[in-house]
Amino acid sequence: MKQILTTGIILSRTDFGEADRILTVLTPDRGKLRLMARGVRRVKSKLAGGIELFSTSHLTYIEGRGEIGTLVSTRLIRHYGGIIRDIDRVQLGYELIKQLNRATEDQPEPAYYALLEQTFGLLDDPAQEARLIRLLFEARLLRLAGHAPNLTTDSTGQKLAAGQSYNFDFDAMAFTPRPAGKFTADHIKALRLFFSDHSLREVAKVQGITDLLDVLAPLVRTMLQSFVRV
Repeated sequence: MKQILTTGIILSRTDFGEADRILTVLTPDRGKLRLMARGVRRVKSKLAGGIELFSTSHLTYIEGRGEIGTLVSTRLIRHYGGIIRDIDRVQLGYELIKQLNRATEDQPEPAYYALLEQTFGLLDDPAQEARLIRLLFEARLLRLAGHAPNLTTDSTGQKLAAGQSYNFDFDAMAFTPRPAGKFTADHIKALRLFFSDHSLREVAKVQGITDLLDVLAPLVRTMLQSFVRV
Protein backbone atom coordinates (compact mmCIF):
# COMPACT_ATOMS: atom_id res chain seq x y z
CA MET A 1 0.00 0.00 0.00
CA LYS A 2 1.09 3.59 -0.63
CA GLN A 3 3.04 5.25 2.16
CA ILE A 4 2.31 8.92 2.90
CA LEU A 5 4.80 11.37 4.43
CA THR A 6 3.61 14.33 6.48
CA THR A 7 4.60 16.52 9.40
CA GLY A 8 2.65 16.22 12.62
CA ILE A 9 2.06 17.26 16.20
CA ILE A 10 0.56 14.73 18.60
CA LEU A 11 -2.75 15.88 20.10
CA SER A 12 -3.58 12.75 22.06
CA ARG A 13 -2.31 9.22 22.73
CA THR A 14 -4.51 6.31 23.84
CA ASP A 15 -3.05 2.98 24.94
CA PHE A 16 -4.42 0.04 22.96
CA GLY A 17 -3.80 -3.63 23.67
CA GLU A 18 -0.55 -4.64 25.29
CA ALA A 19 1.92 -2.43 23.44
CA ASP A 20 0.11 -0.26 20.88
CA ARG A 21 -1.19 3.30 20.94
CA ILE A 22 -3.81 5.14 18.91
CA LEU A 23 -2.62 8.65 18.11
CA THR A 24 -4.52 11.75 17.09
CA VAL A 25 -2.14 13.86 15.01
CA LEU A 26 -2.51 17.41 13.72
CA THR A 27 -0.84 18.01 10.34
CA PRO A 28 -0.53 21.09 8.10
CA ASP A 29 -1.58 19.22 4.96
CA ARG A 30 -3.66 16.18 5.96
CA GLY A 31 -5.90 17.60 8.67
CA LYS A 32 -6.26 15.49 11.79
CA LEU A 33 -5.19 11.86 11.51
CA ARG A 34 -5.87 8.86 13.71
CA LEU A 35 -2.96 6.45 13.49
CA MET A 36 -2.18 3.12 15.09
CA ALA A 37 1.39 3.00 16.43
CA ARG A 38 2.01 -0.72 16.79
CA GLY A 39 4.41 -1.86 19.49
CA VAL A 40 5.29 1.71 20.42
CA ARG A 41 5.11 1.05 24.16
CA ARG A 42 7.86 -1.55 23.95
CA VAL A 43 11.28 -0.42 25.17
CA LYS A 44 13.03 -0.85 21.82
CA SER A 45 10.30 0.64 19.61
CA LYS A 46 11.69 2.69 16.73
CA LEU A 47 8.50 4.74 16.59
CA ALA A 48 8.56 6.09 20.15
CA GLY A 49 11.12 8.87 19.66
CA GLY A 50 9.05 10.65 17.06
CA ILE A 51 5.69 10.73 18.80
CA GLU A 52 6.49 12.58 22.00
CA LEU A 53 4.13 15.31 23.16
CA PHE A 54 5.30 18.90 22.65
CA SER A 55 7.21 17.92 19.51
CA THR A 56 7.03 18.22 15.74
CA SER A 57 7.94 15.15 13.69
CA HIS A 58 8.06 13.71 10.20
CA LEU A 59 5.56 10.84 10.06
CA THR A 60 5.15 8.12 7.46
CA TYR A 61 1.87 6.23 7.52
CA ILE A 62 -0.45 4.02 5.49
CA GLU A 63 -4.11 4.90 5.19
CA GLY A 64 -6.47 2.32 6.65
CA ARG A 65 -9.72 1.05 5.23
CA GLY A 66 -11.51 2.67 8.16
CA GLU A 67 -10.72 5.86 10.00
CA ILE A 68 -7.47 4.63 11.57
CA GLY A 69 -4.26 4.42 9.55
CA THR A 70 -1.01 2.69 10.48
CA LEU A 71 2.11 4.59 11.48
CA VAL A 72 5.14 3.21 9.65
CA SER A 73 8.05 5.44 10.74
CA THR A 74 8.80 8.65 12.62
CA ARG A 75 11.63 11.17 12.72
CA LEU A 76 11.77 13.92 15.30
CA ILE A 77 12.08 17.46 13.91
CA ARG A 78 12.03 19.42 17.17
CA HIS A 79 11.25 18.61 20.77
CA TYR A 80 10.30 21.60 22.93
CA GLY A 81 12.16 20.36 25.97
CA GLY A 82 11.86 23.62 27.88
CA ILE A 83 8.14 22.96 28.34
CA ILE A 84 8.57 19.70 30.22
CA ARG A 85 11.04 21.25 32.67
CA ASP A 86 8.23 23.34 34.19
CA ILE A 87 5.16 21.54 35.51
CA ASP A 88 2.96 24.63 35.15
CA ARG A 89 3.91 24.95 31.47
CA VAL A 90 3.29 21.25 30.94
CA GLN A 91 -0.21 21.60 32.40
CA LEU A 92 -0.90 24.69 30.28
CA GLY A 93 0.42 22.93 27.19
CA TYR A 94 -1.88 19.94 27.81
CA GLU A 95 -4.84 22.25 28.24
CA LEU A 96 -4.20 24.21 25.04
CA ILE A 97 -3.70 21.01 23.04
CA LYS A 98 -7.03 19.70 24.34
CA GLN A 99 -8.75 22.98 23.48
CA LEU A 100 -7.49 22.87 19.92
CA ASN A 101 -8.40 19.21 19.54
CA ARG A 102 -11.98 19.85 20.71
CA ALA A 103 -12.32 23.00 18.59
CA THR A 104 -11.31 21.40 15.28
CA GLU A 105 -12.98 18.97 12.90
CA ASP A 106 -11.14 16.30 10.91
CA GLN A 107 -9.94 18.75 8.24
CA PRO A 108 -8.78 21.91 10.03
CA GLU A 109 -6.99 24.52 7.95
CA PRO A 110 -3.16 24.65 8.11
CA ALA A 111 -3.30 27.76 10.32
CA TYR A 112 -4.24 25.59 13.29
CA TYR A 113 -1.00 23.68 12.93
CA ALA A 114 0.94 26.95 12.70
CA LEU A 115 -0.81 28.25 15.82
CA LEU A 116 0.13 25.20 17.87
CA GLU A 117 3.71 25.24 16.60
CA GLN A 118 4.11 28.93 17.49
CA THR A 119 2.55 28.32 20.90
CA PHE A 120 5.04 25.55 21.65
CA GLY A 121 7.84 27.94 20.71
CA LEU A 122 6.66 30.48 23.28
CA LEU A 123 6.01 27.89 25.98
CA ASP A 124 9.54 26.58 25.41
CA ASP A 125 10.95 30.02 26.27
CA PRO A 126 10.99 30.59 30.08
CA ALA A 127 11.16 34.35 29.53
CA GLN A 128 7.62 34.36 28.08
CA GLU A 129 4.80 34.80 30.58
CA ALA A 130 2.42 31.85 30.62
CA ARG A 131 -0.69 34.05 31.01
CA LEU A 132 0.22 35.95 27.86
CA ILE A 133 0.79 32.72 25.93
CA ARG A 134 -2.63 31.44 26.94
CA LEU A 135 -4.32 34.68 25.92
CA LEU A 136 -2.57 34.79 22.56
CA PHE A 137 -3.50 31.18 21.84
CA GLU A 138 -7.14 31.62 22.83
CA ALA A 139 -7.54 34.80 20.79
CA ARG A 140 -6.13 33.14 17.67
CA LEU A 141 -8.29 30.07 18.24
CA LEU A 142 -11.34 32.31 18.35
CA ARG A 143 -10.28 34.04 15.16
CA LEU A 144 -9.68 30.77 13.31
CA ALA A 145 -13.12 29.57 14.40
CA GLY A 146 -14.67 32.71 12.92
CA HIS A 147 -15.55 34.43 16.18
CA ALA A 148 -13.24 37.45 16.36
CA PRO A 149 -14.83 40.51 17.99
CA ASN A 150 -15.53 43.74 16.13
CA LEU A 151 -12.51 45.93 16.89
CA THR A 152 -13.34 48.69 14.41
CA THR A 153 -16.77 50.06 15.36
CA ASP A 154 -18.84 49.96 18.53
CA SER A 155 -22.23 48.31 19.00
CA THR A 156 -23.96 51.40 17.56
CA GLY A 157 -21.83 51.40 14.41
CA GLN A 158 -19.64 54.32 15.43
CA LYS A 159 -15.88 54.17 15.01
CA LEU A 160 -14.06 53.24 18.24
CA ALA A 161 -12.62 56.45 19.72
CA ALA A 162 -9.34 56.97 21.57
CA GLY A 163 -10.83 59.02 24.41
CA GLN A 164 -13.86 56.81 25.04
CA SER A 165 -14.27 54.00 27.58
CA TYR A 166 -16.35 50.89 26.85
CA ASN A 167 -17.97 47.76 28.15
CA PHE A 168 -18.30 44.65 25.99
CA ASP A 169 -21.54 43.33 24.51
CA PHE A 170 -21.18 39.58 23.98
CA ASP A 171 -24.37 39.33 21.91
CA ALA A 172 -23.05 41.90 19.44
CA MET A 173 -19.39 40.84 19.90
CA ALA A 174 -18.60 44.55 20.03
CA PHE A 175 -17.80 47.28 22.54
CA THR A 176 -20.48 49.60 23.90
CA PRO A 177 -19.64 53.18 24.99
CA ARG A 178 -19.91 53.74 28.74
CA PRO A 179 -18.70 56.76 30.77
CA ALA A 180 -17.03 54.51 33.35
CA GLY A 181 -16.43 51.52 31.09
CA LYS A 182 -13.92 48.80 31.88
CA PHE A 183 -12.07 48.92 28.56
CA THR A 184 -9.97 51.78 27.15
CA ALA A 185 -8.23 52.45 23.86
CA ASP A 186 -5.12 50.65 25.17
CA HIS A 187 -7.12 47.47 25.75
CA ILE A 188 -8.62 47.65 22.26
CA LYS A 189 -5.19 48.24 20.67
CA ALA A 190 -3.88 45.15 22.46
CA LEU A 191 -6.83 43.08 21.30
CA ARG A 192 -6.15 44.13 17.71
CA LEU A 193 -2.67 42.67 18.08
CA PHE A 194 -3.97 39.48 19.69
CA PHE A 195 -6.38 38.90 16.81
CA SER A 196 -3.98 40.08 14.08
CA ASP A 197 -1.80 38.28 11.52
CA HIS A 198 1.38 39.09 13.45
CA SER A 199 3.27 36.08 14.80
CA LEU A 200 2.70 35.24 18.44
CA ARG A 201 6.32 36.05 19.24
CA GLU A 202 6.03 39.50 17.62
CA VAL A 203 3.00 40.32 19.75
CA ALA A 204 4.66 38.98 22.90
CA LYS A 205 7.50 41.50 22.39
CA VAL A 206 5.21 44.56 22.50
CA GLN A 207 6.18 46.68 25.47
CA GLY A 208 3.58 46.95 28.23
CA ILE A 209 1.22 44.35 26.80
CA THR A 210 1.44 42.11 29.87
CA ASP A 211 0.11 45.00 32.00
CA LEU A 212 -3.29 44.57 30.32
CA LEU A 213 -3.71 40.84 30.93
CA ASP A 214 -5.80 41.06 34.10
CA VAL A 215 -8.56 42.86 32.21
CA LEU A 216 -8.29 41.17 28.81
CA ALA A 217 -7.76 37.52 29.77
CA PRO A 218 -11.26 37.02 31.30
CA LEU A 219 -12.85 38.74 28.29
CA VAL A 220 -11.16 36.49 25.74
CA ARG A 221 -11.76 33.36 27.81
CA THR A 222 -15.47 34.12 28.09
CA MET A 223 -15.66 34.60 24.32
CA LEU A 224 -13.92 31.27 23.78
CA GLN A 225 -16.19 29.38 26.16
CA SER A 226 -19.30 31.00 24.71
CA PHE A 227 -18.61 30.58 21.01
CA VAL A 228 -16.08 27.78 20.53
CA ARG A 229 -17.28 25.63 23.44
CA VAL A 230 -13.93 24.25 24.48
